Amino acid sequence: MEITRCAWVNEDPLYIAYHDEEWGKPLYDDRKLFELLMLEGMQAGLSWYTVLKKRAHYREVFDGFDPEKIVHYDEPKIAELMNDPGIIRNRLKIDSIIRNAKVYLQISAETGSFSDYLWSFVGGAPTLNHWKTRADVPASTAQSDAMSKALKKRGMKFVGSTICYAFMQASGMVDDHSLDCFCRSSPGMAER
Repeated sequence: MEITRCAWVNEDPLYIAYHDEEWGKPLYDDRKLFELLMLEGMQAGLSWYTVLKKRAHYREVFDGFDPEKIVHYDEPKIAELMNDPGIIRNRLKIDSIIRNAKVYLQISAETGSFSDYLWSFVGGAPTLNHWKTRADVPASTAQSDAMSKALKKRGMKFVGSTICYAFMQASGMVDDHSLDCFCRSSPGMAER
């Protein structure tokens, strides 16, 4: 029996596994959400597929995306990262992860949970969308606009509304699996 997936998935087993096992599944772990948001920012100007192929190496060189460690990165560490062909060697993007780790720690200290803070932008529960075609899926929404504005106000970088919406899709805050995709959530979720 042939399985129907979202049209954006290519034939690479890595991409198929990402779609089938991760994309659109509700994610609540603070550190994993931080990692995903940072990687979505690395995608700016590129494709998610490009970042996904580098994700394992990113995890290695960014200490498992541990904000407590990242905030202490100094110039020698940044130089090391800038010379690493296994990541996207963009100084602004590297600096943004360090800056964003500081903001993550501030949000966590103030609110007790980075996850609760981010999920508040969708009312704390996933939204099930009903887009008929891939072209109907928006690049941003009022919720991603609000998330982006709030994160930028706190000092985060590479968190524009389009990046935030891609993050919301990937983390399961919204379910944008196509109507015929086998991963699509069942009714009962908040619907839009």
